[in-house]
Amino acid sequence: MELSKYIDHTVLAADATRQKIIDLCREARENNFASVCINSSWVALAKKELEGSGVNVCTVVGFPLGAASSAAKAFEAETAVKDGASEVDMVINVGALKSGMYDFVEEDIKAVRKAVGNKVLKVIIETCLLTDEEKKIACQLSEKAGADFVKTSTGFSKGGATVEDVRLMRASVSERVQVKASGGIRSYETALAMIEAGATRLGTSSGIAIINGEKSNASY
Repeated sequence: MELSKYIDHTVLAADATRQKIIDLCREARENNFASVCINSSWVALAKKELEGSGVNVCTVVGFPLGAASSAAKAFEAETAVKDGASEVDMVINVGALKSGMYDFVEEDIKAVRKAVGNKVLKVIIETCLLTDEEKKIACQLSEKAGADFVKTSTGFSKGGATVEDVRLMRASVSERVQVKASGGIRSYETALAMIEAGATRLGTSSGIAIINGEKSNASY
């Protein structure tokens, strides 16, 4: 198993500087990570820095709350793709899901699915705010709307990925849909546990420590 190819090397902090993004891209190239995951304003820069490396550019949409309008999410996603993103991680409208507005949630995801075209779409369901039943419903709505991945967490709410949630999400979708675990994955052992539970992608700012078998104090 090439652990590095499971990792979306992530920096989503509001105070991340231009140099931090450049350094992130260099680290991703050197360690052969699956992607860098960054805020959308940095997509064009990352695309340039990663040219020819085989490392994808991933960005986030409606992040971190998911409460923006569907039109705003779709526009953000479309712009990011034009700037060079090949993967988009969107946050669902958590409040709508918890209100039982399932058609709304599905259409919200579909709007972004349409905007990204054939690029990879990951749907963040923010598991720490949901009951187990809501997690299942969110995963099923994501698959119906055309998602390529369901993702546990933003890493900016009150909890991150758990092995139990990854197992639940893996069981809630078909084999067509993959699972991304993110939030709080800072050690080699935790990364392996998530993969064993069914994750095929890991969102973390601790990628280098993980592949070196260490533990990181990073916040994401």
